[in-house]
Amino acid sequence: MKKGDGQLKKYDVIVIGAGPGGYASAIRAAQLGKNVAIVEKDRTGGTCLNVGCIPSKALLHFGKTMETFKKSQQWGFKTSSISVDFEQLMGQKNNVVKTLTSGIDFLLKKNKVTFYQGEAEIADDLIVKIGDKKIKGSDILLATGSKPFVPKIKGLEATDFMTTDTFFNMKNQPDTLCIIGGGVISVELATAMAVLGTKVTIIEVANDILLTEDPEARKTVKDQMIKQGIEIFSGAEINEVKQGKILLARDKVVSFDALLVATGRKPVVKLAQDMNLAMDESNRFVKVNHFYETSHSHVYAVGDLIGGYQLAHAAIAEGIAAVQAMDGVKKHVNQTEIPRCVYTFPEIASIGMDETTAKEAGYDVQISYSNLSSNGKALADDEAIGFLKIISEKKYQEILGAVVVGDNATELIGSIAGVKHAEGTVTELANTIWPHPTMSEIIGEGANTLYDQAIHM
Repeated sequence: MKKGDGQLKKYDVIVIGAGPGGYASAIRAAQLGKNVAIVEKDRTGGTCLNVGCIPSKALLHFGKTMETFKKSQQWGFKTSSISVDFEQLMGQKNNVVKTLTSGIDFLLKKNKVTFYQGEAEIADDLIVKIGDKKIKGSDILLATGSKPFVPKIKGLEATDFMTTDTFFNMKNQPDTLCIIGGGVISVELATAMAVLGTKVTIIEVANDILLTEDPEARKTVKDQMIKQGIEIFSGAEINEVKQGKILLARDKVVSFDALLVATGRKPVVKLAQDMNLAMDESNRFVKVNHFYETSHSHVYAVGDLIGGYQLAHAAIAEGIAAVQAMDGVKKHVNQTEIPRCVYTFPEIASIGMDETTAKEAGYDVQISYSNLSSNGKALADDEAIGFLKIISEKKYQEILGAVVVGDNATELIGSIAGVKHAEGTVTELANTIWPHPTMSEIIGEGANTLYDQAIHM
């Protein structure tokens, strides 16, 4: 990639941050004929590719492989005891990350995006300083992402602990792992480590884990986690953290070899604050209009910086919409069309509104439901735990939302998302010819329950 020199270079678009929202918007801006620069202070790919969604999914895949080995004993396979070379697994994870980040570097170069390595400073006249280099943009897009939120807990600062940014630096697999936090990232990592043989404990101060998910989906996954041997303390009160143990209320002590604090992430707002950009009502996120422009003309912000779903694909969609707005094509990202995925065993995937939200919005709600226990492919694969729920309205059968729980749920949700985006209805899902035997048949079956025409239910 080209590097800037000491002169003031001018660009149509300057993107700050090379995570998913940043690199995708830079590439799209270049595809629209813009002269584009991107500035990154750390690593191409951001949190998602380096320490987030990609390495965690690699670890989950390793865990899924281990689970398959264990199940094979029940299927008639005779295998000796299985051991895990954790360092080798982490090496394979590193190979995956390196392949993807190198791919992004290639795509930026292919699209003639100029790359600047270093921390950016922005002046009011849209001049960006990176070290001793200065560049000027007609438009600037902030995609600075987020960092782990670490709550104030007595004794925590004096204790060795990991965050989600450092978790994948582990060289050795711990015998026992304690995780403070019961959100999506916490539960995914707990699931992966437990199936690899680590004894995992989750401590959550809220009244349950996965509170962002459908209650039935939450219960299904929680039941499986307990079967995995994961111990869950919800509604917990942490008195103190000490090296190797956590003291809870009522004299409960949780011991650990490794401690992970996974209590959410907070936006990196330094640049926004330096520019005096307006913040939203919570004073946590940068305020933007429907087309992602901030209170400063020609300065846009996307991704974790502006709140909403802290998901890579949400940031990508917002970044693309922002650079299209710079080009005069204004299209807002519909939040109800953003799929949400939880990569547990089984997976959870959802889109749109849940039943309560739909009713509060004034819809006459109806629910279509089907269970994986009647799906031939799920039974053949020994993956029959899960269900599909479609939330729609009675007058036009408009799809308002959906929840899928089961193996490959995160792939299945895409079919529903596509029909929903095309303003299709439950009728279209019901009338689609789904291939047999596949897990996707659950979508057709679920839709047909609305008309009492499901074959296998």
